[in-house]
Amino acid sequence: MSAATDAPRVLALADTGVDAPRAVLARHDLELVEVDDGEAIPGSYWGDSEAGVIGSRVYARRDTPVHSLLHEACHLIVIPPERRARVHTDASDSQIEEDATCYLQIVLADALPGVGRERLMADMDTWGYSFRLGSTRAWFEQDAEDARTWLVQRGLLPPTDVGTDR
Repeated sequence: MSAATDAPRVLALADTGVDAPRAVLARHDLELVEVDDGEAIPGSYWGDSEAGVIGSRVYARRDTPVHSLLHEACHLIVIPPERRARVHTDASDSQIEEDATCYLQIVLADALPGVGRERLMADMDTWGYSFRLGSTRAWFEQDAEDARTWLVQRGLLPPTDVGTDR
């Protein structure tokens, strides 16, 4: 086996299908726009197969990692609607918004059959997300209270969700 096939593979949209992600995004007034295989993804910050954002649309191909799709969607979810309309490619405005985006994408992963927060956190680590405690799980469980509080204050997470969002 080559090194490329030995590396862990992150879940892609082709693995989950589009129906469940489309429904999750629609609950937040977002539209999932499918991009044809091999075509450039509009609004992609990282390029290649990574999801893109323009306004209230999230663009993805079959090879787009699920963590990328959720991350970009959550960027749009955490910003005010009046700012959302102006977003093209880069939606982040502050570190707390970035942290809230990461936290929310983990929580929303539970709404995707075959994904869930455990797999999403592993995929985030595989892709290279960097947290000061060393792993996505350690950050989520031990160092993300500010992100969770920020989401609760904005009505994006219920205040009594302590036992179910970690």
